[in-house]
Amino acid sequence: MTLHGNPYGSTDCNCAPEAKPDHAHTPISPVAGANSRTVLRIDKMDCPTEEALIRGKFSGIAGIATLDFNLIVRRLTITHSPDALPAALGALDAFGFDATVEEAEVSSLRQATAPVIPKSKWIRLAIAAVLAVAAEAAHWTGAPVWIAAVLSIAAVLIGGFETYRKGWVALKNRNLNMNALMSFAVTGAMAIGEWPEAAMVMVLFALAELIETLSLDRARNAIRKLMAMAPETATVHQPDGTWREMPASAVTVGNIARVRPGQRIALDGVITDGRSAVNQAPITGESIPVEKQPGDGVFAGTINEAGSLEFCVTAAATDSTLARIVHAVEAAQGSRAPIQRFVDQFARVYTPAVFAMALSVALIPPLALGMPWLDWIYRALVLLVIACPCALVISTPVTIVSGLAAAARHGILIKGGAFLEAGRKLTALALDKTGTLTEGKPVVINFVPLVEAERPRVLAIAAELADRSDHPVSKAVAAYAAHERGAATIIDFAALPGRGVKGRIDEQWFHLGNHRLIEELGLCSPELEARLDVLEREGKTAVLLADENGVLAIFGIADTLRETSRTALAELHALGVHTVMLTGDNAHTAQAIANQVGIDDVRAELLPEDKLAAISELVARHGKVGMVGDGINDAPALAKADVGFAMGAAGSDTALETADVALMDDDLRKLPTFIRLSRHTAAILGQNIVFALGIKAVFLGLAIAGDATMWMAVFADMGASLIVVLNGLRLLRANHQPPVAENQSVVLTPARSLGTH
Repeated sequence: MTLHGNPYGSTDCNCAPEAKPDHAHTPISPVAGANSRTVLRIDKMDCPTEEALIRGKFSGIAGIATLDFNLIVRRLTITHSPDALPAALGALDAFGFDATVEEAEVSSLRQATAPVIPKSKWIRLAIAAVLAVAAEAAHWTGAPVWIAAVLSIAAVLIGGFETYRKGWVALKNRNLNMNALMSFAVTGAMAIGEWPEAAMVMVLFALAELIETLSLDRARNAIRKLMAMAPETATVHQPDGTWREMPASAVTVGNIARVRPGQRIALDGVITDGRSAVNQAPITGESIPVEKQPGDGVFAGTINEAGSLEFCVTAAATDSTLARIVHAVEAAQGSRAPIQRFVDQFARVYTPAVFAMALSVALIPPLALGMPWLDWIYRALVLLVIACPCALVISTPVTIVSGLAAAARHGILIKGGAFLEAGRKLTALALDKTGTLTEGKPVVINFVPLVEAERPRVLAIAAELADRSDHPVSKAVAAYAAHERGAATIIDFAALPGRGVKGRIDEQWFHLGNHRLIEELGLCSPELEARLDVLEREGKTAVLLADENGVLAIFGIADTLRETSRTALAELHALGVHTVMLTGDNAHTAQAIANQVGIDDVRAELLPEDKLAAISELVARHGKVGMVGDGINDAPALAKADVGFAMGAAGSDTALETADVALMDDDLRKLPTFIRLSRHTAAILGQNIVFALGIKAVFLGLAIAGDATMWMAVFADMGASLIVVLNGLRLLRANHQPPVAENQSVVLTPARSLGTH
């Protein structure tokens, strides 16, 4: 990135980003006039089975354009024509989902919620379990069959009423989900006289459902804890001069708030008074507290370590950086990764296929080969229980959400499962220079007064000229010469676009500017050209101070590298990622920076459209390519790349909107962390799919051979579901942090001495 409107000569421009497909919204059909958007909270919707049921039903409702499911927060967002909402609510009511319309898209995670599983459900399950055990005891003690039958029917009705209800709703809508399969299996078992086994199977299935719900809630808690980090109250300055504690939601932008040592900061703001170290790990993932002073920004959810701080609120509680992170993670859950879409499609084919196989097992051997009916019907029922695709279907969303939440803990905000999965495939990464590899804050590295005795006077004049310009290069000179500020008085100050600035002292003109300005003034000499050539070859910008007679001093200015750039590039290379610098800066400077950090390829003097073309060329050569930039000037390239990464997203709405992945601080080591997390997520997804299908295959074979019982089938299904859920949740505990770099700034080191430093 280079600065637009640079009076020292660099150029750049802003471009609108190329649109990327929106993976979060599932189109149903094109609908004219579908401009209404309704957010529904459905407390009973927390499984892909319910999502598939709703999706199938809504496909037949006129006026429904798109559906956006978020199972983690139990939210469904519908884009529809105005007259379609009553039909949609009626369909949900018919399913027994009790949908409520949310007035505003506030985070569902922050709202007070009832216990995940009501106590009444546990009580009913306990009663059903006692009845099922009693039915088993009656069977083994030789009691009359009717006793076991009555106990079993009672156990099935008490423990499995919800399963039967959901199964009936699914069948009415021509959907063979796991509730329908289990209902068939248990009813069939009772029909052939396997009373105790039918009861125990239903109880075990209900228990598995409850345990699975508890396991899934761990993924919800991982995101819910993000929002809980921000205090619900803040101490705010009142018009009468007093301080009063009030709800954070009632604080408005512009209010002055105060935070004591050890307290969490409730809102985003800019410090107006006080100094302290602030632990920003909840937002940026930084492990070391950051020193803050007046003028610095603070984020909601971070911790004030030492001194008292007062800050001006810059964002409402619902629009804080923390709130935007939670909203983005919630929204990202609705973006299905390719592997998740594959599993959903596979399950839709797999379930009817297994149901057809079960019918074949029940009918063909008795009809074609004269084998016992009850024996083969029992095998078919066992096969139905095994066929429940729950473990397969639930494994992917849990793993994806765990990966998204783990990334958020590390200060990496990923806007969807598709981008989390794409990270493992990146083979090349393009990086902007200024503000990405470097701090974007030029500093004076070399200062050479051509007459040593004139040093104080030269610095005083340079300080006054530079202090009147807001360009970063001028600011660097002004900061370097700040101790001499006020020692000279400039009049008739003027900016010289593309060259520098000028001003008059005691009827004499002074110029502070670039090489081009000195050439225009006719003040160049072979000796001066040689000095400037040394600077330019070292990647520095030369700024010269001259009077009407000649050059008085030379400032060598360079941008400082981020202290994490070298480490990050080394880690990327270790992961097999090819790195490319795309910059609008001159070739000498770009190559000097590249040599410092170890970039593989350098493309310099590029306009935004040139960066876009470079990304296209890299995609053709390397396949999957990522782009790292500031989210504004690099927007076209960010949009074109397979994965766009925005730097400094904690303070930039534009970065959050443009990029696919936002690094919530400026630590480039989060790039290899993201790739490692993506690869780990893909590995766990693969493990879960192989395990779920492997268990199914083994027990399908046992069922057809007659060696599997319904008990074994339920335990296999329940065990597989729990194992894949717990395996997915491992991502929340895994450590993906890069090694901590030395706390040392890195600057461009001159290859040859130019003079006094």
